[in-house]
Amino acid sequence: MKPLIWGVFGLLALCWTGLAAASVQITEWLLTLVGTGQATDLATAAGQWPVPDWLALWVDPAWVKTMQGAWLGLVQWLGQVLPSGSGLMAWVTPLVWIAWALGLLCLLVPAIALHWLAGRLKLPPRPARG
Repeated sequence: MKPLIWGVFGLLALCWTGLAAASVQITEWLLTLVGTGQATDLATAAGQWPVPDWLALWVDPAWVKTMQGAWLGLVQWLGQVLPSGSGLMAWVTPLVWIAWALGLLCLLVPAIALHWLAGRLKLPPRPARG
């Protein structure tokens, strides 16, 4: 039982670490796009994307156009108000890893409790083969 507990903990910790590392990389990439103005160009292109016919069956095209306009406005606003990406990454990266550490602690505490509980659990003896 204990190896299973720690195996699950290890798998979840590995996934959590990968998510944190990917978050740092994606945030750095997005801030670079915003800093160079490429994000605004990309958002403008996405804002002009026509709603496909198959999507119009499921979602109101006017709603999609409204969402496209909102995202374009947000990206343009971020491009104007954000400082340089490198300055902001100096704050974002430590915050991501602090959140990672708190999340790992939230995984570790139940794993330790389950390990302790599994050690106190008395299993019935196995019958002798003979």
